[in-house]
Amino acid sequence: MQKVTETRKNELLSILKQRFLKNAHRHPNKPWEVVEKALLENSSALSSIDQMELSGGEPDVVVFDPSSSDIVFVDCSKESPTGRRSLCYDQAALDARKEFKPADSALNMAKNMGIEVLNETQYAFLQTLEDFDTKTSSWLLTPKAIRDLDGALFGDKRYKHTFFYHNGVQSYYKDRGFRGCIVL
Repeated sequence: MQKVTETRKNELLSILKQRFLKNAHRHPNKPWEVVEKALLENSSALSSIDQMELSGGEPDVVVFDPSSSDIVFVDCSKESPTGRRSLCYDQAALDARKEFKPADSALNMAKNMGIEVLNETQYAFLQTLEDFDTKTSSWLLTPKAIRDLDGALFGDKRYKHTFFYHNGVQSYYKDRGFRGCIVL
């Protein structure tokens, strides 16, 4: 992963701060100064967050557990990040496709970015904060028992309700991507 230049770091920190201040409901009682300090101390995380931003994820801090001091950046774009769509679930699914292969897989792209794909619990919580994926859908980290049967989970929000579904791991759709997170 490419190191973030000083100019880009300042630009990214400005973007993240503006988003953070605008969306305080995602991270109650979390001061920006604490977040900024953690970012400045972790160049590899900053690089990953930059990749989230550049691929359309609009990363912001989300507090999943108020008792934790973790700082968790999550893709908070209204729809699945535009630069991370049309992907099958994982590398094995990509390798198994004989024709019409997508450019990559969700898990592989997340790994290369240094982030984790959201799981069902994280996705469900994110949907309580705002309405996400009302026109798109997002792959979710799938339990091994389901993946072993060539299935994978995805979610979206329709009719003001969060839905979870399944698909074959080799499938991909132009409006399905993935949301990721990184813990500082």
